[in-house]
Amino acid sequence: MAKFLFADEAGCFTFKRVQGASKYFMLCTICTDDCTLSHELLHIRRELIVGGDVDRDKLHATADAQSTRDAVFAVLAKHPLRIDATLLEKSKAQPQTRTSDAIFYQYAWFYHFKHVGPKVIVPNQKLLITAAALGQKKTKASFKLALNNTIQQTTPRNSWEVSFMDSAKDPMLWAADYCAWAIQRKWESGDDRSHKLISAKISSEFDLWAHGTRHFY
Repeated sequence: MAKFLFADEAGCFTFKRVQGASKYFMLCTICTDDCTLSHELLHIRRELIVGGDVDRDKLHATADAQSTRDAVFAVLAKHPLRIDATLLEKSKAQPQTRTSDAIFYQYAWFYHFKHVGPKVIVPNQKLLITAAALGQKKTKASFKLALNNTIQQTTPRNSWEVSFMDSAKDPMLWAADYCAWAIQRKWESGDDRSHKLISAKISSEFDLWAHGTRHFY
């Protein structure tokens, strides 16, 4: 028996106030007992290919047309999911937490899984954690190591496995991407239209440094 947790991030690793830089870095996970919704997401992708989008290899909320988003959110609404998000306001991040992108990613995972892990880990059931791969070929290894190190700090080793892969390879990562996008839109621009479609499934939405007052840039 296994439970499944899929993770994606939103926001960038730019730690300065410039046009296009996100205010928050967010880690979003979805947890489920099965992955049946992936079949419906694959069907949406196949329909897009039939319609002429022949190079389509995944669904991606930022780039997809609104009609595609509507179809994906309709699928998400039908299936049992636990959605959790941890947001880090980047200007409040102390310098030692962002000496590298992988280090900051590790901090995000540590605080996220410190809260979420006890909620989704159950005795005698392994948790398969699948995270969307970050970075280029040279940096992917450091992000994967950051994730593994974090889970080892918070959770007994015999209760989990980690898979770090390109998001095109697993439709459940497309679902995580859509959830992350919807939550990010609410926090970054105040657009909660898509957030409302999944709000009933959001178990936690935590602004880690909400009470912090010091900004480092």
